[in-house]
Amino acid sequence: MTDTGAPSQQARDGQSFAMVRRLLTEHGQHHGAAYAAALALMALSAGATVLSVSLLSPIVNGMTAFSVVEGGAFKHLRSLALGVGALYILRGMATFGQLIIMSRTGNRIIADIQARVYDHLLQQPVAFYQQRHSSDLMARLALAANSVRDVVQLLVTSAGRDVLLLIGLIAVMVYRDPLMAAMLLALMPVGALLLGRLMRRVRKHARRQFDGSARIMGTIQETVQGIRIVKSFNLEAIMRGNMAASIRDVEKAANRMATGVAMSSPVSETLGGVAVSALLLYGGWRVAVAHADPGSFFAFIVAMLAAYEPAKRLGRLNLDLQNGLVNARLIYDLLDEPLTDLDDHAKPPLAVGRGRIAFTGVDFRYRANERVLEGLSFVAEPDTTTALVGPSGSGKSTIISLIQRFYVPQAGAITIDGQNIADVETASLRDRIAFVAQDVFLFRGTIAGNIALGRPGASHADIVMAARKANAHDFITAMADGYATMVGEQASTLSGGQKQRIAIARAFLKQAPILLLDEPTAALDSESEREIQKALDELRAGRTTIVVAHRLQTIVDADRICVIEGGRAIETGTHAELIQAGGAYCAFFSTQFGERPRRIA
Repeated sequence: MTDTGAPSQQARDGQSFAMVRRLLTEHGQHHGAAYAAALALMALSAGATVLSVSLLSPIVNGMTAFSVVEGGAFKHLRSLALGVGALYILRGMATFGQLIIMSRTGNRIIADIQARVYDHLLQQPVAFYQQRHSSDLMARLALAANSVRDVVQLLVTSAGRDVLLLIGLIAVMVYRDPLMAAMLLALMPVGALLLGRLMRRVRKHARRQFDGSARIMGTIQETVQGIRIVKSFNLEAIMRGNMAASIRDVEKAANRMATGVAMSSPVSETLGGVAVSALLLYGGWRVAVAHADPGSFFAFIVAMLAAYEPAKRLGRLNLDLQNGLVNARLIYDLLDEPLTDLDDHAKPPLAVGRGRIAFTGVDFRYRANERVLEGLSFVAEPDTTTALVGPSGSGKSTIISLIQRFYVPQAGAITIDGQNIADVETASLRDRIAFVAQDVFLFRGTIAGNIALGRPGASHADIVMAARKANAHDFITAMADGYATMVGEQASTLSGGQKQRIAIARAFLKQAPILLLDEPTAALDSESEREIQKALDELRAGRTTIVVAHRLQTIVDADRICVIEGGRAIETGTHAELIQAGGAYCAFFSTQFGERPRRIA
């Protein structure tokens, strides 16, 4: 037999035990007081149930003994009946209290785990997100977090309610009739063996159901975000097919899980039926023929019937646990994802003086066999604009990402005013940089709120001033709600030029000494490009600016132009110097504009 690489049953059981222990350690201890109170109420409820069952024996014996109502005996019987009623009222109040405590504690666990996962995701590097689909992360945060609560609640409830109640009822049965109790307990290992086999099937299909649910969320997300492409290319049938396939997978897995779970009922019912039939026959013979105590027999039967439900729940405990543990592992897979720079906050903050940026012998690759930058060296001087040009894939946008420490180079150094950015606090580095990308992302909220992200806490007057500098004030105030206009998903109600000017306003508001521009006008029409270029000219003033450009007419006035090709800076100079040299830059320019290119006015 070949080894498929799948973990053995023993290994899976070990993983399950380790996850259960981790959940109880983290959440059981953190909410220990609440769970202790809930357990006390569960114990009170179980005690009331057991005591009420125990009182049935003297009640029944008293009733059968009374051929004539006797005052004293009837008063005793009445007291017992009132006591049973009071016990049930007490059990109801205790059950209400423990349900409230458990519900609130469970909701707190979900809130805590979601906040913890989200905070952990925020600390992950950009590369982490490039390796995962957003729908998978969304599904884990929205769906799998509930399973952490469910597992902890199930364990606490089983221990506090079912175990205590079952122990008490078994004690009643043993006390009333040890032989019948032994007969009943002999059937329990058989049920545990059969339910254990069902558990393995449920665990397998639980993961398939989650994966299918994540694909459903991904298809919905792609449909909403790419609806224009879907409509333009008549992709409705393809998207409908993708969604139908995912839905079928989830339905199939859910049905198989339901079958596995449902099969536990006939197993339990069959074993329970055999036990009840056998004990009724034996107990009836003892009362009718052997003249045993009818009250003890009645109390035994009631205790046995009362013990059926908690015994069935405990028999299915492992089955129910596996469903929750599969999803709980998905949460802890994220939480266990290592952070790349744990000592970042201990590093000194970046101190920007003039803002001189230098690359020295920088090597970088996204994957081991795909080198993007190789020995790259260049300098962006303070209060100047340095333009990066070159063919697609030459590494220009990667340079912008490296300056912001979205990635870490494998060799070489990037310094700002002589400080290696790898040795300074990342947050302080990014505080000193304003970034405007080609693909503008606007967050849910108002236009004013999106501009204010450049400097949280900025006044409305500062927001308006930034919008004026970005040539955005006029089109904003022309909208019905002005600065309070809500931005829809992907800002679909705004044009590309409008979104770009909002992004520039955000950069103005930040007032950072370093400005990074990654093809900010590449996707715009000529009219919008002129408006954006005017705003960018003002934004660049007094700052160290690095701009990536494919449309070379936007950077002819740059103070310094670096031609990047094959991961290296192969030419450096002004526009005039590079045209005069007749090298790669001159060839690029001639291809785009001929001999006399002109700058956008």
